[in-house]
Formats: sequence, structure tokens, C-alpha cells
Amino acid sequence: MAGEIGGALKIAVTAAPVEGNANAACLEILANLLNAPKSSFSIALGETSRNKVVRVKGMSAAEVRRRLTAAGVPA
Repeated sequence: MAGEIGGALKIAVTAAPVEGNANAACLEILANLLNAPKSSFSIALGETSRNKVVRVKGMSAAEVRRRLTAAGVPA
């Protein structure tokens, strides 16, 4: 986890961006951080970009912010 930048959550991963490994690592970090199953997360935009929009199934934006704050991440 690298923090918040300009209203966006920045996540640093060490996985190579090959065969979706970096995307999978990003989603796994979010799942652990938000205490939700990995199956709840998908990349809505930016699958091949450094910048991504992640969809969280079954969780409102307010709930995501609440869980991020509880995890010590500014949201």
C-alpha cells in the first residue's frame, strides 16, 4: 500500500504486469484491506494501464471509505 494521492488510492505491487499478475495482486491487496472476498472485486477501467478503476460488488462507496478509514487509510 502506498497511500492516497489526489483523491485516489495508490497501491504498489511487486508482481510483474504479465498475464494479469499485477492486476491480481492489486485486487488481492484491496480484498485484504477491505476484508472482503476477492470475488467481489473487478477492474472496471484500466486493465492494461497503471491507473485503474476498481468495482467492488455488494459494497457502497460509503462502506468502502469507512473500511479504508478503519484500516488506517485516508479516504
